[in-house]
Amino acid sequence: MSSAHEPPRPVPAGIGDEAAPGLDGQLAALAELGWNRLELRTVDAVPIAELDERAFDRAARGIREAGTDVVAVASRIGDWSRPATGDPSLDLTELEVLARRCAVLGTRLVRIMSYPSGGLAEPAWGRRVRARLRELVRRAEDAGLVLVHENCAGWAGESAERALELLSEVDSPSLRLLFDTGNGVAHGYRAPEMLRALVGHVAHVHVKDAVTGPGGEVGYVLPGTGEAGVAACLGLLAEHGYTGALSIEPHLHLRPHLRASGADPGRGDRAAFVAYGRELERLVAEQWCAVPAPRRAEGAR
Repeated sequence: MSSAHEPPRPVPAGIGDEAAPGLDGQLAALAELGWNRLELRTVDAVPIAELDERAFDRAARGIREAGTDVVAVASRIGDWSRPATGDPSLDLTELEVLARRCAVLGTRLVRIMSYPSGGLAEPAWGRRVRARLRELVRRAEDAGLVLVHENCAGWAGESAERALELLSEVDSPSLRLLFDTGNGVAHGYRAPEMLRALVGHVAHVHVKDAVTGPGGEVGYVLPGTGEAGVAACLGLLAEHGYTGALSIEPHLHLRPHLRASGADPGRGDRAAFVAYGRELERLVAEQWCAVPAPRRAEGAR
């Protein structure tokens, strides 16, 4: 809880399937942390848009009865499994389903990415991505949704310049940014440097930390203990007055992107999820308390 002498703190949340495959386990992990905000990606390993109607209704009812708010839905739109050379109707159909389901869940934010190249050269890749996202964002506007683009797989995911170009060209309040603190280790950039250029456009945050191991293999660790610059990223967000969600995505036992290569992605772990959440709480307390009073006033404008 923030004091009268520090800026309002962001909302702690978590991607539930990082704690457990089933919804009951996801909600139990949040309850153990004393949190009541959930980011939905899968239930029983099924993406939210692909749940049958009865399964989705049960999930929505369980979330409601637990007194939990859904801060965002992590979709597959434009992600590592859907290259720019693939069928765009998959994303349009998913967005149509999520428009209905987000209304039931009471959230407007849908995580997207901007498509791996699929072998396209950069100019053609960029043109195709921008055209697809213009159409997706137009439909999101009609549905009252906000698509939040993650700095991950895709044309605009690894460069602040491309992310800003995408925002400028699409030019809609229904397209904002999701910043993941840990993706830079895997993708070869310094997260605090990228965030500094993008922070004014960030509407949602994933908290992740990572280290580079032998042979360049990326491993995931507790927040603030790796190479991602998590504390520096949180400090930038605090200085800017960010009050949205900080959604933990530990990747300690579950790495969904491994499915693309046929590898076992693992499964969520409640104890690790809770330990991760406790570390996030500690880091947030440190960074938000450290913001000097004049900087707080600037961030509040």
